[in-house]
Amino acid sequence: MGLSELGLDSWFKEHARELCGPQQRLARVVAIDRGRIVVHDGHGESSAELLGKFFYAAESVAKFPCVGDWVCLERHQSDASHAESFISIHSVLPRKTLLQRKTVGYNEEFQMLASNLDIALIVMSCHYDFHIAKLERFLVMIHEARITPVLLFTKIDLMEPDTLQALIASIRDAGIEIKILTLSSVTGEGLDEIRRFIEPKKTYCMLGSSGVGKSTLMNQLLGEEKFETQAVSDSGQGKHTTVRRHLMLLKQGGMIVDMPGMRELAVAEVKKGIESSFEDIFELALSCKFNNCTHNNEPGCAIQAALASGELNANHFKNYLKIQKEARHHKKQTPYVEKRRKAKNASRIAPTKTQQRKQRNQGITDEEPSES
Repeated sequence: MGLSELGLDSWFKEHARELCGPQQRLARVVAIDRGRIVVHDGHGESSAELLGKFFYAAESVAKFPCVGDWVCLERHQSDASHAESFISIHSVLPRKTLLQRKTVGYNEEFQMLASNLDIALIVMSCHYDFHIAKLERFLVMIHEARITPVLLFTKIDLMEPDTLQALIASIRDAGIEIKILTLSSVTGEGLDEIRRFIEPKKTYCMLGSSGVGKSTLMNQLLGEEKFETQAVSDSGQGKHTTVRRHLMLLKQGGMIVDMPGMRELAVAEVKKGIESSFEDIFELALSCKFNNCTHNNEPGCAIQAALASGELNANHFKNYLKIQKEARHHKKQTPYVEKRRKAKNASRIAPTKTQQRKQRNQGITDEEPSES
């Protein structure tokens, strides 16, 4: 397998020529688990370590590697501090895309999910998990990262065809025109279409709540039971199984990242994502009488007129206002958060790195990383 099958193109090659030294080679990060970074160099997977500069010079979490990144590797021979040779990550290449979300709760920092993605599959069970407001939140996050979104409805065997079509019609009525795929993991309906949809050399990810069938679909695409799955409940809801992000190479070509289930989806400062996801509202606002219209009680408000006539869905507009409010709140908190980030970066990974080196010096072999 060559690096091109892993997604390497001329854009990344150009940046590699600038950042990678003559003794270094390219690889792609395929997994990160408690500081253990797994990379694939086209020949196979291996573990790599971060150099000290990542812990002390990085100004934000985004400077650290994440799943999907291209990195420059360097092999080091054993010395006084290392019982055996090891591979270090020298630098991280610029990213085409970066999917991230605000951490849940009052912490205003970002969590990096995956980078250099081409398409994000929003996986939702049509039987119990679907809400248009929830879909719109996913779209804001994905559009902000400049990634193409696709909706995948699972468990269609639990819903009558007419009911499913009515559900899809409600999405179109809300002004959402993304591609929609459907799947039944029980009957296999829709699986061949998904296989045809996934193209070689492109990187995909699956986003969604726990128990919607992401791991089951991964096993079907891989052709083996690589990911643990659990039986669904009487309601048709599955149980949470995926615990880490891992970029998997498919036999038919293409790569896909299975994500742990998201219980909540908070949004941060996502101006471009909001504009793309609520494009119909922004277009209506251009017809308002006043440029600074707040869309409340001003005369000549095109949005209020569209709400009154039914042209604009009221729940769609309500969700837009809610997401805008969250984004403004995050923007106010950003200056304070930036002062805390750099100090936290080193503490996140450095202790794990030190423990790994100590184990090697003591002759302790690597163990399978524990799930978290």
